[in-house]
Amino acid sequence: MTLTHDPVGLVDDLDRTVRELVRREGVDPQRDAAVVRRIAEAVVREHDERSLTGQVVPVADVGALVGELVARVSGFGPLQAFLDDPTVEEIWINDPSRVFVARRGRHELTNLVLTRAQVTELVERMLKSSGRRLDVSAPFVDAMLPQGHRLHVVLEGISRGFSAVNIRKFVLRAGQLGDLVELGSISPRAAAFLEASVRAGLNILVAGGTQAGKTTLLNCLAASIPGGERVVSAEEVFELRFPHPDWVPMQTRQAGLEGTGEIRLRDLVKEALRMRPSRVIVGEVRSEECLDLLLALNAGLPGMCTLHANSAREALVKMCTLPLLAGENISARFVVPTVAASVDLVVHLGIDPHGTRRVNEIVAVPGRVENDIIEVEPIFVRHGQELRRTHGMPPRLELFERLGIDVHALLQEGR
Repeated sequence: MTLTHDPVGLVDDLDRTVRELVRREGVDPQRDAAVVRRIAEAVVREHDERSLTGQVVPVADVGALVGELVARVSGFGPLQAFLDDPTVEEIWINDPSRVFVARRGRHELTNLVLTRAQVTELVERMLKSSGRRLDVSAPFVDAMLPQGHRLHVVLEGISRGFSAVNIRKFVLRAGQLGDLVELGSISPRAAAFLEASVRAGLNILVAGGTQAGKTTLLNCLAASIPGGERVVSAEEVFELRFPHPDWVPMQTRQAGLEGTGEIRLRDLVKEALRMRPSRVIVGEVRSEECLDLLLALNAGLPGMCTLHANSAREALVKMCTLPLLAGENISARFVVPTVAASVDLVVHLGIDPHGTRRVNEIVAVPGRVENDIIEVEPIFVRHGQELRRTHGMPPRLELFERLGIDVHALLQEGR
């Protein structure tokens, strides 16, 4: 085979050769990326040897060419460089000529220009490994990529002009609360207090805006759960990653082509209660599943969850509102005191002007309600760069005492 001297045509020709060999060997390109790389290296090496005879154009950068071939065949083509870049936190495509990335909490327009066909092919390849679908009857999709990244697509017709694609990368910068201290997201004293609260079995609500670091903090909190307890988690898409010897993670499922088989987050929360959990974790509370979580927490089962909210107080208001979506027979008269009795701590996060994610406040919920407003006691509040200890104390001090933890001594040093 005589290859073209055009660099673009050269890559296309080598691409076809690698794909043919991958098909011939029966390799799954996404699951066996190492095998694809071995094939690509052999193809490029053979081409490079032939270039010594003058039959084909020589390769300027063998490593770069192998990387591009692997990205095309086994990865996600033009987007693979951003997926491999550890500084990139998120990638989104508004239309083929406008591809954005987020770094350190700030977004920027890249110089990458795609075609409609490229984007369609990339989305199809991404969904192939997830088992989820996207069509006119299901114009939205949430899926998990093999590397743990979260894919969200809105089909054209729902989004104007072109399908909107968003990839939120799973970038593990912190696996424990101590890691967040090193990153400057939380003070050592506040981290020690949260760790003690998790060990004691307090119910913790993690709140904040989009990309504020809620899932990261939830991971770090979950890493503090004692190993002798059984953890069951429910998420829309698998995002939680924490070490634990007895943990059952579950995720939702789309309806099939015939419109059946859907598994909602509410179904998973109910199912979790039948699995003898010591702890229940809900990745993100958005709708009526909040009622089922509240009932579990109110029955004495320790748990944690995340919620979109602009402050700790607003998070509690939202926790009182979402259960009302579960049915007409659910009233605020029941929900508000239930939330006050079920939630022990609210941790609110935010992003500062420099793009750094920080814990802004940790408040206690003592269980009191006055004029349908849940009272709170701030324990830590951020003032500029400092997360300061205030006057508040956590509820249910007997849970700390049972483990031999002196909360007063733990918090006194932070005054």
